[in-house]
Amino acid sequence: TYGSTGIRDVHLELKDLTLFGQRGNLHFISFPTQDLSTFIQMGRDKNFSTLQTVLCATGGGAYKSEKDFRTIGNLHSDELDCLTKRLLCIESVSFNGQRPQKMPSNLDDPYPLLVVNIGSGVSILAVHSKDNYKRVTGTSLGEGTFLGLCSLLYGCESFEEALEMASKDDNTQADKLSHDIYGGDHERFGLPGWTVTSSFRNMFYKEKRESVSKEDLARATLVTITNSFGSVARMCAVNEETNRVVFVGNVLHVNTLSMKLLAYALGFWSKGQLKALFLEREGYFGAVSALLGLTNFS
Repeated sequence: TYGSTGIRDVHLELKDLTLFGQRGNLHFISFPTQDLSTFIQMGRDKNFSTLQTVLCATGGGAYKSEKDFRTIGNLHSDELDCLTKRLLCIESVSFNGQRPQKMPSNLDDPYPLLVVNIGSGVSILAVHSKDNYKRVTGTSLGEGTFLGLCSLLYGCESFEEALEMASKDDNTQADKLSHDIYGGDHERFGLPGWTVTSSFRNMFYKEKRESVSKEDLARATLVTITNSFGSVARMCAVNEETNRVVFVGNVLHVNTLSMKLLAYALGFWSKGQLKALFLEREGYFGAVSALLGLTNFS
């Protein structure tokens, strides 16, 4: 039904729910944005419009493709509200070595918090209540940057392929670290030896370029971009006087590596004051929030 590029995340399925007076399971299926026209054509072929279907959409594409969506059903769309409501489903992630361990987060009193929405670029929202939020800043360095560079430089054809490459090796072959400059930790400035001081700086040296692998470079690309928006998020959290930073976006859907980097970096550089939070069903958060906006289901 959902084509050759569709991915059904069976492990995320929510079973035995009641929606609109009907009991069933909630499925999670994703496909590349460039195949959106195929989805719309499927809706036409299956006569969605005769079923009084309501399409719940979020993100920039919900506005860009609104006219096409309305050919197959009624459209309910809202981008920023879907990012800031129903955040009580959040769970935090902490890391023990290389293995992630999920830990529930107490959000009885969740506000204020920072929402870092990672898409092609990154938008950062300060949320002070369910209905009171503002966009404080953003950066053009996001998932799109990582995928674009990996495609251009390393020949990757999908985000999953780029992420698989990045998970195999390490960034220290391409990046210059603190211990390369200071010979170890720099205690006076609080810089551990593993701190990246210059991304891709080692690629200036011919012998380094000849020995580095595509996997090393993909890892360095991911670390560079993750560190970039992680640093911006940390400064925004300080400015907004909140210690909770919620990272959302499809880039984290199968990306425990970035979650590890973000969770550790925020905790380390804030001396334990900042906590990075992540979502259980990342990648589908906006869509589910849009759906819940039409129901009393919670």
